[in-house]
Formats: sequence, structure tokens, C-alpha cells
Amino acid sequence: MVKTSEEAPRKISKAVKKDTAKKKPKETLSTGEGESVVAVPVTSPESNTDVGEMTAAGLQFGHKTSRVDPKMKVYLYGARNGIHIFDLEKTKEKFDGALNFIRGLVSQGKIILFVGTKIQTKNLIKQVAQECGLPYVSERWLGGTLTNIDTILKRIAYFKDLEQKKSSGMTGKYTKKEQANFDKELKEMETKFSGIKNMNQLPDAVFVADIMKDSLAVKEARSKNISVIGIADTNCNPDLINYPIPANDDSVSSVQYILEKVKEAILNAKLKTQSEKTIV
Repeated sequence: MVKTSEEAPRKISKAVKKDTAKKKPKETLSTGEGESVVAVPVTSPESNTDVGEMTAAGLQFGHKTSRVDPKMKVYLYGARNGIHIFDLEKTKEKFDGALNFIRGLVSQGKIILFVGTKIQTKNLIKQVAQECGLPYVSERWLGGTLTNIDTILKRIAYFKDLEQKKSSGMTGKYTKKEQANFDKELKEMETKFSGIKNMNQLPDAVFVADIMKDSLAVKEARSKNISVIGIADTNCNPDLINYPIPANDDSVSSVQYILEKVKEAILNAKLKTQSEKTIV
């Protein structure tokens, strides 16, 4: 469990873990797009989330009770030692709905942009996005990435041009000082654009690992009517995104579990779509 600088370690008794794991999970599917999304009960044949696994990964740990957002109270089981505990039955419901939405996007060939700039989880975001062949932002979110896409695409084109010059050896004719300046600029461009250099249009959805840390990404997606899937901890407002996953967004094991399930959903949907095309 990763400790944040703002709060004490999150704790829970074995009894709470046992009670949480015993509850029978339900499943829901969120439908609709834009800022208002309605959740309706469904049975998901492809659900592969498990309350016991979520408990082991630490998804149930919230923030201190003093830091709760009122709109998150519906997803809470209770509190222990001043720390809120998620009701993992409800987490499973929302998570299954988000996974179903993701499967639907991928089956239609849609693009999901992964966003996660928090130090302890940004490498997880980068790895999963790369394995899924999707764009990502794991360093600082650049203002205008979604709301000023034309300018961003021009910068990406410039970045690709720099890469081409470097790989072709064209910089060999520069002086040492010019080469040093070129390498410095290229490195800066890599940090900013390497994860989205193959994104040639607005994404169809955005997955955000921490909707408070990357609130600007959420705000820009909302303004462009792009659906947002995200992990919502107890201090977040779940109404800001279309598909909230009520869970711990600080723990590496928690975020890793969620991302592994998201990756599995994406890769399986891609494989299924390819198989159907082959049969046709």
C-alpha cells in the first residue's frame, strides 16, 4: 500500500474484509453518453471481476472520513479507524458496467485515451496503454490536448519530423552546440507527446486513473462530450464522469488490478472482433 503525504495509512480489520468479500455481487451497465448517464441493472455474461480479488488488492480503502465527497457516500460500506471503506458489491456493479462500455467501444474500433500522471501509477498506465496499442498521457497533462486538438496535432507532426531527422542522421551536419539543442528539444517533445503521437483525432473515450489529480483532462473531455471512465476515490465527485469505478486510487495494487481488468477487456474484445471478421 502506498502512503500519501496528505494522510495516514489506510487500515481495515480482518472482520471487515471478510464481511465485504461475503456479499453477493450484482451487476449493472451504464448507458448513454454526455454528462448525464443512467445506470440500469443487467446481467453481464462477460463479467470477470471478483469481490474477493478486489479485497485482496485493496480497492476497499478510502480516504479519511473527514475528506469524503457527499456524493460518494452511496458507495460506502462504513468506516474503520477513521478511514472510509467502499462497499465492493457496488464497486463491482459500476466496474462491470465500465468494462462492458469499454468492450463495446473496442468492438467498434473506437479509441480510448489513457490518462494517469500520479507518480506511483503512471508507469502502470503507460504499460497497459502500450500493451493495448492505445494512446496515453503519463506525464503532465497539456492544457488543450482535447479542446485545442488542431494545435496539438501540429505539435505532434513537428515532433515526428524531429524524430525522423534524428533517425536519418540529418543532425550530423549540425555543430555540437546545435546537436545538443536539438537533442534537448527532442527529449522535451518526447516527454510531452510520445504517448499520443499516433493519435490523429479526438479519442472516443478517456480512462482517467485519478479524476482529481487529472481533473483538467476530465474537464476537457466533458467540454468535448467525450465519455470518461475513471477511478473515483471517496474524496471525488462521481457525477463528473460517465463511468465511475468507486475504489482506492492511491494504492498501486488497487490501480493495477483495475487496469489489468481493463486491459483484459480490451484485448479480448479486439480478439473477438478479429475472429468475427475472419469468419465473415
